[in-house]
Amino acid sequence: MGEVLKGGGGGAFAVTPHKVSVCILIHMYAPPALMSVPFPFSSVSQHNRFALFLLALTKSCDDILEPKLDDLINQMREIGDLLYQWLTDQLISRLSSLSSPDDLFNLFSEMRGILAGPDPEDEQVSLEPTSNLGMYLRRCQLSFNLLCFEGVCHLLTNIGIYCKEALSSCPAYELPRLDDSSNDMEALSEYENMDLENIVFEKVTEEIEARKKASEKLSFHLHAPKALFGLVEDIEVSAVQKAKQGDKYGEACSYAHPPNDAFRDIDSNAGAFLRTNWQMQGYLMEQSDDIEKYGSSFSLNAFEIILRQLQKLAPELHRVHFLRYLNSLYHDDYFAALENLHRYFDYSAGTEGFDFAQSSMASNSFGRYEIALLCLGMMHFHFGHPKQALEVLTEAVGLSQQRSNDTCLAYTLSAICNLLSEIGISTATGILGSSYSPITSIGTSLSVQQQLFVLLKESSRRADSLKLKRLVASNHLAMAKFDLMHVQRPLLSFGPKNSMNLKTCPTNVCKELRLGYHLISEFSSESSTMSIDGTFSTAWLKNLLKPTGSLVLSRENLSTGSNAFQFCVQPSSIPGSVLQLLASSYLLRSTAWETYGSAPLTRINTLIYATCFADGSSLSDSALAHVKLIQHLAVFKGYKEAFSALKIAEEKFLSLSKSRILLLKLQLLHECALHRGHLKLSQQVCDELGVMASSITGVDMELKTEASLRHARTLLAANQFSQASTVAQSLFCMCYKFNLQVETASVLLLLAEIHKKSGNAVLGLPYALASLSFCQSFNLDLLKASATLTLAELWLSLGCNHAKRALILIQRALPMILGHGGLELCARAFIAEAKCFLSDPNFSVSQNPEVVLDPLRQASGGLEVLEYHELAAEAFYLMAIVFDKMGQVAEREEAAASFKKHMLALENPQDEDDPVMSMP
Repeated sequence: MGEVLKGGGGGAFAVTPHKVSVCILIHMYAPPALMSVPFPFSSVSQHNRFALFLLALTKSCDDILEPKLDDLINQMREIGDLLYQWLTDQLISRLSSLSSPDDLFNLFSEMRGILAGPDPEDEQVSLEPTSNLGMYLRRCQLSFNLLCFEGVCHLLTNIGIYCKEALSSCPAYELPRLDDSSNDMEALSEYENMDLENIVFEKVTEEIEARKKASEKLSFHLHAPKALFGLVEDIEVSAVQKAKQGDKYGEACSYAHPPNDAFRDIDSNAGAFLRTNWQMQGYLMEQSDDIEKYGSSFSLNAFEIILRQLQKLAPELHRVHFLRYLNSLYHDDYFAALENLHRYFDYSAGTEGFDFAQSSMASNSFGRYEIALLCLGMMHFHFGHPKQALEVLTEAVGLSQQRSNDTCLAYTLSAICNLLSEIGISTATGILGSSYSPITSIGTSLSVQQQLFVLLKESSRRADSLKLKRLVASNHLAMAKFDLMHVQRPLLSFGPKNSMNLKTCPTNVCKELRLGYHLISEFSSESSTMSIDGTFSTAWLKNLLKPTGSLVLSRENLSTGSNAFQFCVQPSSIPGSVLQLLASSYLLRSTAWETYGSAPLTRINTLIYATCFADGSSLSDSALAHVKLIQHLAVFKGYKEAFSALKIAEEKFLSLSKSRILLLKLQLLHECALHRGHLKLSQQVCDELGVMASSITGVDMELKTEASLRHARTLLAANQFSQASTVAQSLFCMCYKFNLQVETASVLLLLAEIHKKSGNAVLGLPYALASLSFCQSFNLDLLKASATLTLAELWLSLGCNHAKRALILIQRALPMILGHGGLELCARAFIAEAKCFLSDPNFSVSQNPEVVLDPLRQASGGLEVLEYHELAAEAFYLMAIVFDKMGQVAEREEAAASFKKHMLALENPQDEDDPVMSMP
């Protein structure tokens, strides 16, 4: 949504003194009837370098205000002293020789000889008529031929003013050295005493002063405030300076507070080089990408001041309203965002700033109301208003169909899919009403998941047919997420019944992710009309330094602020949105492996993202990657290392509101508090989690589920079994209502653990079996191993007669637990295995004690790292029993002392020595 259409021209192509100067330089580049490389170029590389300079000049021919002659001379300094002096002398000499209209006719007649004929000679330097320089020259000739005699005289007058301004503004020591030939001196003499002096130059001084006074009243970019002037004039950000900015918050602020002295012209006497409409649109597009990338860390007030000033100075740039909308949106200012969005579409009618293909119907005369509805729906979705968002997006679907705007329809369907996947919707009726044919053509009522599947397929089909590669890749990621979380069922409830495998398919997830990777090689064929030539035209002029070793590069150029790296480094051919999609695919891949239970693959994909895409992705995605890595530390290394990494992440993502980092901090605090017996702190954390979630039904379902799960676990740790069961059953009903099937497996497992700890193992068996069924359907391998372990513990609670059955279940789950489980899960498995051996009447401790002691030692070591006092006390208790049966008194007393220490720490937690309580 953030892509910009190339701005239309502001009028017909007219010959100006600057264009005449460029034509003279083109004549020097390719003089007619000369073989090989023309004088004064000593090599082909010098000749090609001058061609690059001319190409940059022709690309900037549509600037709002053209550069003066002294500006052009200052830009020519970048070519090098050896060519600069000769080219400047020839340019001024040719301009000063234009003393009558006949001279202009002769000049443009000579230009015709530059263009190549139908059969050019092999070694002759000539211009192809269809090349960039050839087209520019032909346009200038055609425009000159269309001038009347008065227009030619007016052009001659402007050329005189053009030259006299440059000669009067340059100090004597900066004037170009003219040739010593008598012809050039006569030309200068004629310039000072030409025939038209009485007609033209008697009021030159008055016109110059009048133009200067008029320019002071211009409301566009020239005389803007200093902060805005620096922002407008120097929109390019070189790769070198970006690389020097280390942290993202500082980088975001640098966009909102651009340095006034950054990227100035080398010559301090150079005049202001105003930017074209393309370049201003390119700058606004760059800022919109940065706002979406950095979110709330982007400076609100400072950037708002700049946008207001720019709005006053350039009211025709309607996209300023859109940037103000984005700025308010990501800072959670609903009323300001709504007002600026309305203003933007009131002024632009949605025809500026969106990269949408033209519809088959001529609906542009009425504006693009469907795009306005799409933006409004996305805004409601951002602020957590699902009903309003769905209503607006449904209206956008109907209007897009009515106006045959297939591109907007594809984007709207994708937005609805995102809404349905993120927001909990309990009923399937009325999602798209009866206006959308793919839903109504099936002829039966569909669930929310089935409607989401149909919409995803339809959005992908439309995006693929319209060659919207970014949207295609985004839909592949959405389909992968759908396949990860939902079991695909047949859409029709009648007809022949085929055998169905009611399970998710990891192969489909990997397939969709791989299809999304192809974006990097196919994005260039997307039907985008955006052009970046205008955006980078000034960069070619400012950074025009030849590579090291060229004959043109002089010592003077080496001492300037520019360098060869700035010239050689071209803008990245991969847009930022493409990089963000690739980064999101790796995060989704990490999430998929986390769901399936593979901790190593989760960590590897997260590290790939952090290594390759962290700089180009949004802050929210970077925060998610940090969360995954810190969670891995907490599970496998303990809470001390996790809290150390958390402090670093908090400094990096300090400005994010409702950050995942804050949620992670509360999760770690809750886990650590439960393990150490801080039940009051655990309950406080649960309350804070509940406050973070929105009160609107269906919004923040993940956060609400997390808060309820932790509340039930807190009640379970406090031995309040009935209250914990009530909370868990209420959570199960909510998950069933909103079709949160993956979360349902965790809730069922929690209910089994509640009944196990309360002494009702028989009641817990159905919940454990139901959780196992859900885990098998969704390929939740690690959660399945945990459910199998819980089932074994329930069987073991029924008596020693079920010890062998429990041991078989544990040994079946051990490979998965030991390969991918964390310290706590492994410790639970080791303790349960030891209890199975000790409960077996046929097992003799004295004959094979290491079978029991080895897992208990491993369990106690991991639990002491986690400071999980309750399970650690149980492990040392069992070790003391084993040592007592073996008659090893010293080892028994040591294990008993450890048991006592953990029980005392659990019953009487010391707040002053607890690092958890000292966390800010």
